[in-house]
Amino acid sequence: MSPAERLQSLFVAVAALVGLAAGVLLPIEAFVGHLVLPALLVMLAAVFVQMNAAEVGAVRRAKTLVAISLVVNFVVVPALAWALGQGLLGGQPDVRIGLLLLLVTPCTDWYLVFTAIARGHTGIAAALLPVNLILQLLLLPVYVLLLGGQAAMVDVGTLAESVLLVLVVPLVIALLLRWTSARFKGIDWRTRHVVRPAGNLVLPLLYVAVFAMFAWQARTVLDHGSALLTLLPPLLIFFTVVPLLSTLAAKLFRLPAAERVTLVMTTTARNSPIALAIAVAAFPDRPLIAVALVVGPLLELPVLALLSQLIRVRTTAPESERAVPSQ
Repeated sequence: MSPAERLQSLFVAVAALVGLAAGVLLPIEAFVGHLVLPALLVMLAAVFVQMNAAEVGAVRRAKTLVAISLVVNFVVVPALAWALGQGLLGGQPDVRIGLLLLLVTPCTDWYLVFTAIARGHTGIAAALLPVNLILQLLLLPVYVLLLGGQAAMVDVGTLAESVLLVLVVPLVIALLLRWTSARFKGIDWRTRHVVRPAGNLVLPLLYVAVFAMFAWQARTVLDHGSALLTLLPPLLIFFTVVPLLSTLAAKLFRLPAAERVTLVMTTTARNSPIALAIAVAAFPDRPLIAVALVVGPLLELPVLALLSQLIRVRTTAPESERAVPSQ
């Protein structure tokens, strides 16, 4: 894990604080408001460029792990997200929708890094990435409409258009870029000149989006600071319950140590960049929803770093289990 990745939570916080200060002190609200969605779309395309869909076949080697992860991510977690929102954020609908968007989107990027640190099975983790992405693409509108209730207040067409814009368009661009670069220049050239540079773009673009979001909505943040703090209890509960539940399930089904690590990471890590992009596109007139989503990574990344040490496989796993598949 690079120093930039280790310090991601700190950099997100700094970007938010600098953006907040800039939004209060400088007349840049109109300008930065137009930066948020483009930065997120380019960032997601850069994330998807690194995705190797050919690895989906690897899930056949770990059917039990895959089945458990799908049940936890797409059945248990949405139910838990709804319960936490209703129980702890019932009087704050925008914050509750922000929590829901964050929790029902499994991670499709940095959980691979923490899986590798904890010596999990990164081959299967990489194979789960496109599966998680496709399922959340299909199910996210369903979760928002069914679990968001009256607080969601968005029609199916608007939500479908937002998902299409935020997920499908960057995904199609990324797949075309991967295919054309490999077709005309070769796989090695694609890895050196497309995949690796795309990986280097993800974090800077995230920081730009966070800066622009807070500069754009500085007044919203100042007026609703106490509401954002109410996200901490449900997030702490989530990041405690889900790892414990996944660990118990792994023991119950007697998963190997490397697969246990993979299960915990893929069910705990959340996809805040995609959730943020969806919030910006689907709820443009309710900025508190998007602002609330930035709180998630500030807590999530330290939790994942701690988990990677607590559940780390203490004996060295075979290289075939640990190596991240080639791009």
